[in-house]
Amino acid sequence: MNAVPFWAELVVSGLLVLSGLFVLIAALGFLRLPDFFTRMHPPALTYTFGSWTVALAGVLYFSKLEGRLALHPWLPVVLLSISVPVTTVLLARVALFRRRVAGAADTPPPLSQSDGS
Repeated sequence: MNAVPFWAELVVSGLLVLSGLFVLIAALGFLRLPDFFTRMHPPALTYTFGSWTVALAGVLYFSKLEGRLALHPWLPVVLLSISVPVTTVLLARVALFRRRVAGAADTPPPLSQSDGS
């Protein structure tokens, strides 16, 4: 096995610290934003940036360690990038449905009214 150069360790550690800052910002967004719908998008973006920086750090570290391009750290992030938007849409639809059933005044109406036939 090859030793990882010091400059690569510095870059990897910087990326991991940056990822931690992204997650901290996302957590603060969850605390400060007032309701579910405003909490959905901005923290999700910062979590995404955090996971991509961790994956980039993994690619750099394992590529330098093994002496060849290592792309396996990208796999979880790619799978998350595919599945998270679907989950987000489903959660948003459930929250909107629950607000409509509860009769919240500021809830938008459905796009189409079903007449029951």
